[in-house]
Amino acid sequence: MPPMQNRKLQLTPDLLLHGYASGVFPMSEHRDDPEVFWVDPRRRGVLPLDGFHISRSLARRMRAGHYQVALNTRFAEVLDGCADRAETWINSEIYRLYMELHEAGHAHSLEVFMDGLLVGGVYGVTLGAAFFGESMFSRRTDASKLALAHLTDHLSRCGFTLFDTQFITEHLASLGAVEISRAEYHSLLAEALSKNADIEAMPFAMTGQEVLQRKTQIS
Repeated sequence: MPPMQNRKLQLTPDLLLHGYASGVFPMSEHRDDPEVFWVDPRRRGVLPLDGFHISRSLARRMRAGHYQVALNTRFAEVLDGCADRAETWINSEIYRLYMELHEAGHAHSLEVFMDGLLVGGVYGVTLGAAFFGESMFSRRTDASKLALAHLTDHLSRCGFTLFDTQFITEHLASLGAVEISRAEYHSLLAEALSKNADIEAMPFAMTGQEVLQRKTQIS
């Protein structure tokens, strides 16, 4: 099924949230294309919050530290980092909408710092107990993996049940992401939307050792 398109509709943050609740998400062809269209994949990528895979090399990096993580301190810079690539679907309209969603408390970012510099991050939208991952970037080895390790741990502790990755890539699959049918996704989405979760409900884990300790206790 091709992406659904409605090029005459004026998008608003509320309309975006309605779209997510209906199982679709917005994209643009490229940064210079002013149009935005809805996407409803036949197969959907999800990252099970209790199934995030931490490799031995990533675990060593998390134990060693030498990085810092934060939540919602550099949203605009994370958005910039995600758009800073040769081909991106983040056009000016999408950028504006997600900034407005962030200001309204529905869009969030997780940042990874090394040597005082922002080197990686991920951002997405929350609704009910669902987190809709939009994009991530990495400027140092494993920076995006560190971001996802801390984010999945935090979302799980805050009561979230669904981490939507939209599509699945080899990178996400190596971290535990799986591909499911549209029908199965809608079932998980309905369950998540029937619950309440708050990304600020629990203190944020500042060290990789904390995340690894919880994963060991659960495993």
